[in-house]
Amino acid sequence: MKLYDLLDNMDYMIVNGQLDKEIESISYDSRKIMKNSLFVCIKGNHVDGHDFIKEGIKKGALAIVVDEEIQIKNREITVIKVENTKIALASIANTFYKSPSNEIELIGVTGTNGKTTVIHYIKDVLEGYGRKTGIIGTLGYELKGEDINIDKTNPTTPESLELQQVFREFINKGAKDIVMEVTSSALAQYRVDNCDFNVGVFTNFSQDHLEEHGTLEAYKNEKIKLFKRCKVGIINLDEKISREIIRKSNCEILTYGIKKDADIRATQIRYDNNKVTFNVKFKNLRETVKIDTPGKFTVYNALAAIGACYALGIDIKEIFRLIPNVKHVPGRVEILKNSLNKNIIIDYAHTPDALEKLLMMAKDIAKGRIITVFGCGGERDKTKRPIMGMIGGIMSDYCIVTSDNPRREDPESIIWDIEEGMKIINCHYEKVVDRKEAIVKAINMLKDEDLLIIAGKGHEDYQVIGGKKLHFDDREVVRQFI
Repeated sequence: MKLYDLLDNMDYMIVNGQLDKEIESISYDSRKIMKNSLFVCIKGNHVDGHDFIKEGIKKGALAIVVDEEIQIKNREITVIKVENTKIALASIANTFYKSPSNEIELIGVTGTNGKTTVIHYIKDVLEGYGRKTGIIGTLGYELKGEDINIDKTNPTTPESLELQQVFREFINKGAKDIVMEVTSSALAQYRVDNCDFNVGVFTNFSQDHLEEHGTLEAYKNEKIKLFKRCKVGIINLDEKISREIIRKSNCEILTYGIKKDADIRATQIRYDNNKVTFNVKFKNLRETVKIDTPGKFTVYNALAAIGACYALGIDIKEIFRLIPNVKHVPGRVEILKNSLNKNIIIDYAHTPDALEKLLMMAKDIAKGRIITVFGCGGERDKTKRPIMGMIGGIMSDYCIVTSDNPRREDPESIIWDIEEGMKIINCHYEKVVDRKEAIVKAINMLKDEDLLIIAGKGHEDYQVIGGKKLHFDDREVVRQFI
């Protein structure tokens, strides 16, 4: 594609060179640059692409997009100056892959917790209805029966270049719908710019990512952006900020909830050890639904999926028929069956709200003590650590505080921060820095009717310690020990 076509619909200044060049690939990572590439210099948390321009040119970049003042001696290299290279990257990627989101039904799910489960529930319903559906989220890229060999550069929502590439790949392999997690970071960093969202879903809102956004207000405002760019918004009416989202949105609204009189409402909820049963009211219809995952959050996730699928035009009776068939999501309230019949649940809960909801569910089903193993991530919002300590201490009979991706922070200092909250309430706990040792110790404590909750990592099969990514899987530790 010609460079001048890639720059269409953008404000830019030509610093050097010509626009009449054929661009064969785009990169923002100098290590991946190939011959006849366009190199877009973006700034990351630890690396600035502008520092690798010389390397990029050596590898074959014909043109460079920058948002800093730079000088290139080689007059054959085209240099384009823009206001913000991340915004430019999103526009260029969308153009290069021929606006793929315009060709499919795109559903974006945002919120502090529940995004991964909701996108899988939506996918399961759509696939049950016969629609080939791709998903993009924390668990990676997935399209039934297809291999998607595209590197994932961010834990949840990929960078705009990979995102548009995955859209095109899904479409080429027959997808009619794409369901994706949309993080506050993705919205703030322009990764989902130029995405044509048919449906946006809001799950819930609580403290998280303050290390990036600074304040809860800024975090909230990033979430709201999704509902200024989608056609239909599916909003959890029970959340405090729901009215603000509805007021500030530019889309049609469909609400769901339990406490308030939402458009899609769950009533008569009945909890069990391994399932939840509830009635769903929608217009003049009433339907009983059973999901084989316990907890109130399962009800909210199912309601969100019902709303999203209805917004896509699927008959509500078909949705009611299909929603009980949703599959369990790895690492989300995952009950680990074992030969010793120990009651053990693995979950991804790593925010105060998620941990509280998880332990509330545990209280509903536990017949004996609740023993909780958890920690907090390093280089993330430190203010939530004592809060999680208090929640764990109040809602568990015993806690073992341990490591959870300490990254470049001292694991012990993170645990001390958590302990500050536990000291306030005078609860029963101990500190074990080594996560494997903590899990094994907790299993040894279990009596027949006790319930062990291992929170924080869920599906993850690694620990990030001292900047190194090391293999570690909570589920493997449990199975190996038992």
